[in-house]
Amino acid sequence: MIVIGADTHKRTHALSAVDGGTGVVVDELQISADVDGQLAALAWAQGLGSEVVWALEDCRLVAGRLERALIAAGERVIRVAPQFTGQSRRGERESGKSDRIDARAIARAVLKEGVERFPAAFLDEDALDIRLLHDHRLALVGERSRQINRLRWHLVALCPELEAALPPRSLRHEPHISKVARRLARLAPTARVRIAKHLTASIRSLTRQINELEHELGRLVAAHSPGLLAETGIGTLTAATLIGRTAGAERFPTDAHFARLAGAAPIPASSGRTIRHRLDRGGDRQLNRALHTIALTRMRLDPATRTYVKRRKAEGKTTREILRCLKRAIARLVWKHLRGSQVDRGRPRRPDRPTAEGYPVTSMQIPCIS
Repeated sequence: MIVIGADTHKRTHALSAVDGGTGVVVDELQISADVDGQLAALAWAQGLGSEVVWALEDCRLVAGRLERALIAAGERVIRVAPQFTGQSRRGERESGKSDRIDARAIARAVLKEGVERFPAAFLDEDALDIRLLHDHRLALVGERSRQINRLRWHLVALCPELEAALPPRSLRHEPHISKVARRLARLAPTARVRIAKHLTASIRSLTRQINELEHELGRLVAAHSPGLLAETGIGTLTAATLIGRTAGAERFPTDAHFARLAGAAPIPASSGRTIRHRLDRGGDRQLNRALHTIALTRMRLDPATRTYVKRRKAEGKTTREILRCLKRAIARLVWKHLRGSQVDRGRPRRPDRPTAEGYPVTSMQIPCIS
């Protein structure tokens, strides 16, 4: 087996082919980040052997085009988290840093950990659309918050009593922003007033765009995985995070693989006769945050979860340990829903991966590792 590590950049990609048995570099190549470069890489890889695995550092903005081209050509592609590159490079005898050194480090990191331990790349255009729209909405929300903060400081100088009467986060809503606009319309058109009026109009426009994106995401998420929205604690935006950040549940053969990506898999932290596990501080932190939000909501609203929490507390478990168990169980539930949605929609499935049949998604069983 040959593992090709790819260090991807905006203009060029560095490729390093490493023998799977010895870890010796077989050949290296630098290509342009365009169609010609992709064709050159495929032709080069054909001469290396019959069993080739492409290992791409998981930087979607620069690796996406190459990844899609390789999958379309029928190549086996896996994604390598960036932290593995640094760990592997520190173990190299050759000092320094370059694109080719990084490409070798990516390939050798895969050999060290094992190819099967890395998630396979999978094309899920629906999930990509959801992620792009969700990320764009988050960017608009951040910009609106910045403009609201600037507007409130201008109101402190113009109408301090009005600013003091505005509740926190109230300028996200039309009644309050209209009240501010009416007050500004009665003031003399100084430079500060003109700026405040411009900010008011911009905040209104951003709010309309944010609401439109949320409605569109609701339609896309409902079409992609309707069962996910039916679960307690999973709303439109949380479901969009889960679908978009997972980027195709097909690439995770078991729920344990998905839990590892989400940072929800338990990490052994035992010593001597003390046997315990701790939270995983790695993985995709946006996925982990979504699971955390679902767990907190279930602890507050779901009767079965509240009963479970009460029982575990009686056994002496801390809230942090209970949250870890809940997040692991929720990761299993989410994985089953996302895998089930692929079967329901007739999407292609790799023949070596199990189906979602036999995985009930109507209830959440909560086993816990002490």
